[in-house]
Amino acid sequence: MWRAACRCYSVTRSNRCPPVELRVLYCGETQYASYHSTKPLLLPKDTGLKLAKRLRCSLFTSSGKLSRTAGFPSTKRPQSKEPPASHPERKVSSELQKLSLEDFTEAEAQKLNKGTQKVKTAQVNVKGAKEHDMVFGVAPCLLALSQARRTPSRLFVKSSEGHLREAVQRVCEEALRHGVPIQQVSKRELDKMTGGMVHQGVCLQASRLGFLAKEKSTRPENGGHPHPLWLVLDGVQDPMNLGSILRSAYFLGVDRVASSIRNSCPLTPVVSKASSGVMELMDVYGYSNLADIVKMKLEEGWQVVGTVGSEEAVSGASVVSCSEYRMSKPTLLLMGGEGFGLSPELRQLCDILLTIPPRRDLHPAVDSLNVSVATGILLHSILSSCRAG
Repeated sequence: MWRAACRCYSVTRSNRCPPVELRVLYCGETQYASYHSTKPLLLPKDTGLKLAKRLRCSLFTSSGKLSRTAGFPSTKRPQSKEPPASHPERKVSSELQKLSLEDFTEAEAQKLNKGTQKVKTAQVNVKGAKEHDMVFGVAPCLLALSQARRTPSRLFVKSSEGHLREAVQRVCEEALRHGVPIQQVSKRELDKMTGGMVHQGVCLQASRLGFLAKEKSTRPENGGHPHPLWLVLDGVQDPMNLGSILRSAYFLGVDRVASSIRNSCPLTPVVSKASSGVMELMDVYGYSNLADIVKMKLEEGWQVVGTVGSEEAVSGASVVSCSEYRMSKPTLLLMGGEGFGLSPELRQLCDILLTIPPRRDLHPAVDSLNVSVATGILLHSILSSCRAG
């Protein structure tokens, strides 16, 4: 376009065509010139076009030479005071919304939805959340409803476009059988209820479950062995460990699980999930002073078995490998908490201390087993010896 304007100007100066009419306009500090040429020069095929289409604007300097800038003041549209119209929001498919809510974290979902249609989810108002537990997971919710040890308030299920999974459907059927209302919510709301734990798309708001303090009048159940075995936990504070211990104790046939109330983990929904719902059907007794119950059982003729590390130096009770021990009478198995083990008071009450010998030379940083793993090994070894005898 710049070359075409230069050629037009040179042609008009050399008088090779009819003269060009120049009109100088002043707009602020810039001097514009509007020119209109004859038909042979610019519009040889002009058949009555509008004036706006025949106008061309060019900027001249004061010396008469062409400048390297061009403007179009005569065709400039007036500025509108209204703000420019925003672009219409693009629609997001339901599949993309489902992915953003299920397969991404909350931060990633916010980045994904930036500039697109916002997915609005109803805010769930959980009444009485401080007085209730939020049990989560398929097995804990199903057992909490079927065992009726809690008072359920409401069942929350992840909203889904398709059919519910068979396991979740069983939980919903159990809730309907007990007259518990069911509410569908988003995965994000379930994540908030459970603090980001793995909820499997279902949560149950129910009353809290605590330790039993009073003895039941029912007869004791022996798990297929002639002598009862009680598991006594001293200061187990990790809910994952406690849940795993409960699951192993139930599976292997322990007659009772008792725990210290002080410095111990309470029966929380995390414990229930870690136990795969065993906490909902197994009685867990709590004692403020474990030494008293141990002394009482000693007077009744029970044997008290403690645990100790393979390299720990102890005095008093004999240390026996778990593979060599044979249970011949009602027994209490005492398990200490993470890090510190049994308290000195309980260790002094033990008749025998069991240990799990390693099968290799251990690194100093890994010289013991997790309390839940050690409990499972010892329970299996003790109960197996009882059946063999």
